[in-house]
Amino acid sequence: MSVSDLPRTEANVLKGHEGAVLAARFNGDGNYCLSCGKDRTIRLWNPHRGIHIKTYKSHGREVRDVHVTPDNSKLISCGGDRQIFYWDVSTGRVIRKFRGHESEVNAVKFNEYSSVVVSAGYDQSLRAWDCRSHSTEPIQIIDSFQDSVMSVCLTKTEIIGGSVDGTVRTFDIRVGRELSDDLGQPVNCISMSNDDNCILASCLDSTLRLLDRSTGELLQEYKGHICKSFKTDCCLTNSDAHVTGGSEDGYIYFWDLVDASVVAKFKAHSLVVTSVSYHPKDNAMITSSVDGIIRVWKK
Repeated sequence: MSVSDLPRTEANVLKGHEGAVLAARFNGDGNYCLSCGKDRTIRLWNPHRGIHIKTYKSHGREVRDVHVTPDNSKLISCGGDRQIFYWDVSTGRVIRKFRGHESEVNAVKFNEYSSVVVSAGYDQSLRAWDCRSHSTEPIQIIDSFQDSVMSVCLTKTEIIGGSVDGTVRTFDIRVGRELSDDLGQPVNCISMSNDDNCILASCLDSTLRLLDRSTGELLQEYKGHICKSFKTDCCLTNSDAHVTGGSEDGYIYFWDLVDASVVAKFKAHSLVVTSVSYHPKDNAMITSSVDGIIRVWKK
């Protein structure tokens, strides 16, 4: 994919949140997106038409993360009230609340079958929850981290967590094995490459680091943006040709995956960029910010 194809033209602005938007995510096919924020709500949008579809309210504190199942029927959310909410998308009803984290919950993800949810907490743990069971107790607790767990990724057989303790830890669920890669800097966001071979980690020394998943080798570092005190997302474009991430000064950066040069940067928001989400197929992305706005970008 050439640099000219990168999405840098504002296509829509999604307004509705009162206060900071903490996450914005495309759904599996990229036709819709979900956002959440300080106003304790989750919102469902059609970003391509700029339309707000539905608001989900039940959280008692800010909502920090949201993830939707591949069939768009259920969503999961978490935040400052220490609970994980499992929702029916169409009715807006909370099906179940999972309780067990001792403090704020930073991130949530469904597994590929939408049967299990894994959450990352300020209480230094990852917890797995069974969506099909009526139990509200976790089915697994991983508590080998030394500080807040900020972000989680899942593969078919692994749970991967990124923590303020400077590590990215991979847990193989089948054999009960843990691998730890120490980056030496607080990790506030991790995301997988589309081929599942690499992990991109955003660290609080204003550096994104690309790790080889099989060896733990540091493949590349990406710099130029500001990331020192906020959780700012990072991800790879859908072709894995470029890395993108937000900056605390409101800019979005694109780097060449291989040589780590900054190939594009532009002012996207007036305040800290909290979230970047790249479309699964098209050259489009959404960004969110502390400024309360979600922007849709196309090429």
